[in-house]
Amino acid sequence: MKAFNILTGVVLAIGLTATSCSKNFEEINTSPNTLPAVLPESLIEPTLFDVVRANQTRALRLTHELMQVHVTTINSDEIHRYIIRPSESDYMWRNWYLPLTNFRDMYDRAKFLAPSRPAYNTYMGMARILEAWVFSLLTDTYGDVPFSEALKGKEEGIFQPKFDSQKGIYDSLFARLEEANTLLALNNAVTVDPLFAGDAAKWRKFGNSLYLRLLMRVSQKAEMNAPAKIKEMLETNTAKYPVMTSNADAAVLRFTTTPPYTSAFNTYRDYDFNGDNGLTQFFINTLNSWTDPRLTKWATTVGVSNYEGIPSGYAPGNQPERLSAYQPALKNEPLLGNILNYAEVQFLMAEAALKGYYNGNPKTLYENGVTNAITFWGLTVPTDHLLKPGVAWVATETVAQKLEKIITQKYFTLFFTDFQSWFEHRRTGYPVLPVGPGVQNGGEMPARLKYPVLVQSLNRTNYDAAVAAMGGDDINVKVWWQKN
Repeated sequence: MKAFNILTGVVLAIGLTATSCSKNFEEINTSPNTLPAVLPESLIEPTLFDVVRANQTRALRLTHELMQVHVTTINSDEIHRYIIRPSESDYMWRNWYLPLTNFRDMYDRAKFLAPSRPAYNTYMGMARILEAWVFSLLTDTYGDVPFSEALKGKEEGIFQPKFDSQKGIYDSLFARLEEANTLLALNNAVTVDPLFAGDAAKWRKFGNSLYLRLLMRVSQKAEMNAPAKIKEMLETNTAKYPVMTSNADAAVLRFTTTPPYTSAFNTYRDYDFNGDNGLTQFFINTLNSWTDPRLTKWATTVGVSNYEGIPSGYAPGNQPERLSAYQPALKNEPLLGNILNYAEVQFLMAEAALKGYYNGNPKTLYENGVTNAITFWGLTVPTDHLLKPGVAWVATETVAQKLEKIITQKYFTLFFTDFQSWFEHRRTGYPVLPVGPGVQNGGEMPARLKYPVLVQSLNRTNYDAAVAAMGGDDINVKVWWQKN
């Protein structure tokens, strides 16, 4: 069901790899002389694992280097200095577009079957959510990308798809999430579901929580009217738009140690996972200042009981000796399959309330986020944790100070969650990260990844049009929702 030409598929937004089964599907599915067509439920599990595992590897390689969770101790690897080689762009482009062909097929086949089998309405809703999620990752990473003409190579012969504007993509993602909400409101249980064991109501909460994440991402763009939609979802029409209400609702692809349902890091040696990187001073010192119990899950100690980080952005030739590093047990930690969790939703709601988008209590929502971010990891919230300096909600602080507090807490909640902490930093400027003496790029956090090199050469006309619309193909070119 995937690419029959990987190279071309990578380059042309997987336009030619789509294997739509809407044409002659009935004959294929019922002919006694052929094997039945693949059912929608057979596509979700392997495809979702593929996406999450790819996200894990880039969180380790890119997000956590840029966002100062860890820093390499190899002098020649310079992502922490904001030097990103063009070749870094290829991996996620390929590993997001390829699975999208399966999510699109999953939707099309479920739509064909749904009139006679109501459970397939749920698979349609699930497919729409997953498609919206992956396309949001693509556009938030690169900016304008192929969307309306993507995934149509085999069906329609579109091998060089045009690039859609990010605004247009977001409009379409919101329409897909609205459709998913309607389909999942039918509440038809399904049997094959690696996230929620067939619970349509939890999928509905996941879809609407993703909707909230994306609305907040574009909330500063007046033309999207996002605050009004947020108010509808969280205040005036909550019954229509249920969101996550506890850690039990979290969208986590929980890995096992039994293939094929394993973490991307399952086969890594300890050295491959954390042998050439150490957790940073920013990451460790912040958690130390809060005496945050998540350190025991995430970090190794130095000596008997100390947690110590090393500086990011160090000057070439001055690489430090590694101190605290990732706990080796994280290689198989089920929670590293996090896609979107309840604590993140609480922080989204706290920010929305702080900005007056709806009538919520930002202090209560913030504190719910803080406590559930800890209990999510099976840990007990320390006594008086919400009163600690740096954690406590202070009524007299400015809106900017309160927002920084919300986003900084969210940063830790997004531990190993694809590129989300980088996206949020680009959107809000928080958390404020120290800039080391070796940082390049004018000290500016990269705003996007460049388009893959092969896309530039084999889809040149559409690439040139996209670059002109974006204002260049450079890591410092801001995507639409970042621009004032």
